Amino acid sequence: MSATILDVEGLSVHYGAIQALRGVSLSVPDGQVVALIGANGAGKTTTLRAVSRMLRPSGGSIRFQGEDVGRLPSDELVARGMAHAPEGRGIFLNLTVKENLDLGAYLRRDRDAIVQDAQRAYQLFPVLAERRSQVAGTLSGGEQQMLAVARALMSKPRLMLLDEPSLGLAPQVVERIFSVLREVNQAGVALLLVEQNAYKALQLAHRAYVLETGNVVMQGTGKELLASPEVRRAYLGE
Repeated sequence: MSATILDVEGLSVHYGAIQALRGVSLSVPDGQVVALIGANGAGKTTTLRAVSRMLRPSGGSIRFQGEDVGRLPSDELVARGMAHAPEGRGIFLNLTVKENLDLGAYLRRDRDAIVQDAQRAYQLFPVLAERRSQVAGTLSGGEQQMLAVARALMSKPRLMLLDEPSLGLAPQVVERIFSVLREVNQAGVALLLVEQNAYKALQLAHRAYVLETGNVVMQGTGKELLASPEVRRAYLGE
């Protein structure tokens, strides 16, 4: 069993009087892929945003690499090895591809390694190398998603949070994104993945959780949930 890089216990989040998360608990073993699946509004994005401190939980604890990080700001989490590629990509549309990648490494000081990691990003996504001087707002949706993943990798994370990386993309682009995520994970980076394409997510995941209305209602290995009649009926269209 791998050591655990992320432990979330009893996480609750309120938006005003509305409770979006109701005591969510999950863990991500070091170097593994964990998927969160569920319908729209189930609390998946809220979970990622709470873990990365983009919003403040109303209860529960978050431990990253064994340390309670529930009160740390987001930039401190990035410095400690957590990266978040948010839903909607969140890239800087008025900056070039290269400038976006440079900003992904803004907390790092190891210049030679930054150059090497940028080259690695271009190897993973060759189209970004072709467009490195192009303004990000002129990229296609698929290219923007590739840039969002590449920029997150530039912070040299131990754990990546990915929110809907395949949303709205053509099938061949989805295949490329998931191929890169598998390669990134095989290089030792743990992934916490929110994904509407439950089939692709569960194929990639070592472990997965099903969220409904802010609660974890099912968990197991990716293979176990792929084989579950309830999951197949609710999320795989069978």
